Amino acid sequence: MITEFAEKLFIDGIWRTGEGARIPVENPATGEVLAHIAAATPAEVDLAVTAARKAFKSWSRLAPVERSKALHRLGDAVSAEADTMARTMTLEQGKPLNEARGEILKLAEACHFYAEEAVRIHGEIVPNTTTDIDSLVVREPIGVVGAITPWNYPAELVGWKLCAALAAGCTIVIKPAELTPFTALAIASMVEKAKMPAGVVNVVTGSGSTVGQALVEHPGVDKIAFTGSSAVGLHIQRSCPTIKRLSLELGCNCPLIVTASADLDAAAKGAVRRSFRNMGQICIAINRIYVARPIAEAFVRRLAEAADRLVIANGIERPDADVGAMASAEPLNKTKAHLADALAKGAKLVAGGSAPEGDAFARGHFFRPTVVAGCTHDMKVMTEETFGPLVGVMVFDGLDEAVELANDTPYGLASYVYAKDMDEIRYLSSRLDYGNVAVNNVDAGIMNAPYGGRKQSGVGYEHGREGMLEYLNFKHVRIRYDEPKGR
Repeated sequence: MITEFAEKLFIDGIWRTGEGARIPVENPATGEVLAHIAAATPAEVDLAVTAARKAFKSWSRLAPVERSKALHRLGDAVSAEADTMARTMTLEQGKPLNEARGEILKLAEACHFYAEEAVRIHGEIVPNTTTDIDSLVVREPIGVVGAITPWNYPAELVGWKLCAALAAGCTIVIKPAELTPFTALAIASMVEKAKMPAGVVNVVTGSGSTVGQALVEHPGVDKIAFTGSSAVGLHIQRSCPTIKRLSLELGCNCPLIVTASADLDAAAKGAVRRSFRNMGQICIAINRIYVARPIAEAFVRRLAEAADRLVIANGIERPDADVGAMASAEPLNKTKAHLADALAKGAKLVAGGSAPEGDAFARGHFFRPTVVAGCTHDMKVMTEETFGPLVGVMVFDGLDEAVELANDTPYGLASYVYAKDMDEIRYLSSRLDYGNVAVNNVDAGIMNAPYGGRKQSGVGYEHGREGMLEYLNFKHVRIRYDEPKGR
């Protein structure tokens, strides 16, 4: 797939060789260049938007059941090619092959979920003050969507936007991250296999600062759906030259609170999974842990032992590895900087702390899952999003203190609690200022429930019925009737 899609754009149902500069795409586990992509020119971005706008006229008026069938076909096509698409993802992103395959299947799940939601776009009739008037409230698709997606989950985070937008009747232009463009181009090939109409889905490649910004500024784009950093999300919000609908799923610095009543084995297992899955390169990764003082030593011991047991490897050579390479040098360097800052300010290293040894890791972006204890809020690991395989641990002496520490952040995407005492669970879950609170589990987002953040973690929702409603406008139709003649 990588060779097939090198230097290609998918516009108006046609594969085109891009005219812009070539950008290398590397395998983060080996450092080798896999292939090059073409940076879409302003003219090519305009072609894609024009194609999407033309297709919108017919796609938006297609019977919802037909859009549903198309999304089901897309989901089936993705499932059938899951192995090949997963290999493409692992080669360009670094996560183990088995995990990549699981992500591809979640993309297929999103297709089927929103296929079902497509036939449930309901309106309502609102009573008026007199009986000769009806107010009809109907929902209509917004128009052309510009989707700007990140590198950490290059299939799922395209799929959430793509499937919800298409179900609602919108058309879309996707700009994937330049680190992981081939997964999005592979999705475009599945769109082709599903026989979706030309122009409904388009994919252009290149950097966010040029190609992504061109979508933000294009007058033919009615909505921007973005997942990425809070800084870039704020820039998008500020730089729109016209009024556009925005969905912004941005950064976080997610806390975990472990109370004295918690099941420590379950808490340690959950903390390791959500701190280090995808090498911590996930918006809802646990970045900082607050643990009740009486159980702190026992919890940290379990956490460190579990982190050290994780298997790290090239995800192609060892498909069942727990973690693979980081996607690039940038998040790796930030992880190292946050670790150095914590140690310099008195934190204690209890697991990891260095790259794994051996020739197999010499050229890739590898780092061992790392735990530091004895942390304070003077340390970056506790106050900034690391986006890497590093987690800090700090003790607390009361639930009020735990809540205050957990909420001491400009972010509000996801938080976690491990506790068995129901009074503690109710107290904490009602006071944590986050869009998602997971208790005694670490799956803060599921497909059939709304997923979104607060404060600087963004606006809008993905997942669930609410995710589709983000792509719809409301229209009020107020009708006055006369009595029929000759009744």
